Amino acid sequence: MIAIDPSASVASSAVLTGDVTLGPGARVLAGAVLDGTRGPIALGEDTVVMEHAVLRGRAGHPVTVGDAVLIGPHTNITGARIEDEVFVATGACVFAGAVVGARSELRIHAVLQVNSVLPPDTVVPIGWIAAGDPAQLFPSERHDELWAVQQGLDFPGTMYGVPRGTSMREIMRRVSGAYDPLG
Repeated sequence: MIAIDPSASVASSAVLTGDVTLGPGARVLAGAVLDGTRGPIALGEDTVVMEHAVLRGRAGHPVTVGDAVLIGPHTNITGARIEDEVFVATGACVFAGAVVGARSELRIHAVLQVNSVLPPDTVVPIGWIAAGDPAQLFPSERHDELWAVQQGLDFPGTMYGVPRGTSMREIMRRVSGAYDPLG
């Protein structure tokens, strides 16, 4: 079910499918995809989803975006909660089970890992990764320290419903089946 407030707008080249709700003044720009077929998506008041951003709800992990949020071009948000007045810059990724606290910023190509909580008023610098609850911030060259935190967040279990170590063949069989238009 798609519900669009009369004061919201959606570009003709954007795609909304499944359970998607747009609040007052929300804007979805050209080429953006809001896929609520596997879980609901709700945008708050005066929220803007820019060009080619992809938002995907997941079973047990809806996408909930608060009021006055900017979701930049080419971002990817899957099954996460974005609180009010957040800036998600170009190319940022927010994974399932994550929470972005109010007034926070994820700068260009920043990542918030699965099941991680970014406290309010936090800035994730360009290209950095945030992981944990509360999230710790890591530049890419501190991979070993990041992995020590990230390993316990259960990325394969949260994103694909499988234990760590499951073969890519099995994971992709599941993912492919989830997107089967005939099934």
